[in-house]
Amino acid sequence: MEFAFTDEQQMIRDTAEAFLKDTSTSEAVRAAMVTELGYDAELWQRLCGEMYWQAIHIPEAYGGLGLSYVELVAIMEQMGRYLLCAPYFSTVCLATNALLCAASEEQKAEHLGAICEGRSATLAWQSGRDGSAAGVSAAYRKDGDDYILDGHYRYVVDGHSAELLILAAREAGSEGLSGISLFAVDASSAGLSRELLTTLDQTRRQASLNVDGLRLPTSALLGEAGQSGAALEKTLQLATVALAAEQTGGMQQLLDSTVDYTLERKQFNRPIASFQSIKHKAADMMMRNEVARSAIYYAACVADEALTGGPLAGELAEAASIAKAWCSEAYFNNAGEALQMHGGVGFTWEYDVHLYFKRAKASEHLLGNSDEHRERVAKLLLDGDVAAL
Repeated sequence: MEFAFTDEQQMIRDTAEAFLKDTSTSEAVRAAMVTELGYDAELWQRLCGEMYWQAIHIPEAYGGLGLSYVELVAIMEQMGRYLLCAPYFSTVCLATNALLCAASEEQKAEHLGAICEGRSATLAWQSGRDGSAAGVSAAYRKDGDDYILDGHYRYVVDGHSAELLILAAREAGSEGLSGISLFAVDASSAGLSRELLTTLDQTRRQASLNVDGLRLPTSALLGEAGQSGAALEKTLQLATVALAAEQTGGMQQLLDSTVDYTLERKQFNRPIASFQSIKHKAADMMMRNEVARSAIYYAACVADEALTGGPLAGELAEAASIAKAWCSEAYFNNAGEALQMHGGVGFTWEYDVHLYFKRAKASEHLLGNSDEHRERVAKLLLDGDVAAL
């Protein structure tokens, strides 16, 4: 596949780079990440009101811009490059995708319209180490016309501050992808409690949620009861592509900042960038980044077809896992190389390398690490071979 941005896509990418370079500076990131909220609420409103990025791939029928997943990935790449502290990934890549995949037309109009107006949201499904769609353990039961939810959720991205929660729960006795339902829940609902978690990456907040006898009306159910397993799996695959794009942006910034440092740092009266060993490390970092960029934009094209019913829709799981498997290892390797090339100062608080190092390790495990995604690809290939026989 030969890929190239259209003029409009290039303009969106350049605009995102310019906006984030100005607003998501090192000083801004450090100020936001130590607050209780974890991000600058004013910047989030600017992002929603001025840039309208939260509506980037929401169809125009629901108040969005109706653009493709390629534009979303281009923006996510720049957000990863500048370590944006904002509930964007949780709102757009998790909750919005869940609504697009599972909600009815009326529910899409209601909830996607609210997101277009700046409402933050997130998706909660994971309760233990199994972060796949099949790992849902929270349970629901029918009580008259209502549904009662009980369970515990961990590692909920921006779960402490999101205004709308998409909760996954399963019917008693079900397993795998069967029996899973998704519910749209207001964060202030009785029976729901939230607790902020202390995590490695201060630039992305996670929380734990408890639901104890949470009573929800039928209108909170997205789609049909027990039929949202495939929609949840697709949502996580779409989010995986976006997360890989964010990792690619972080790799690019590490490369740029490290090369700049090696051009300034002198040893034996010459810049250390002139040393062959440093050149080799920088070349390896660039190679990893270019491969990552190829993987994420192919996956973005597949993701767009998965949302619109194109011929490549069936390749989403494979493309997402390939991109995430590569980007997770490449990002962390580049972060490690950047630390080494900065020398002793790379470990200090004054330099931003440690922020990217922590983001690299945290995002490596979010939505599955490299080993998990390689195993998924292997299983997909094996199932394909068996089907062919």
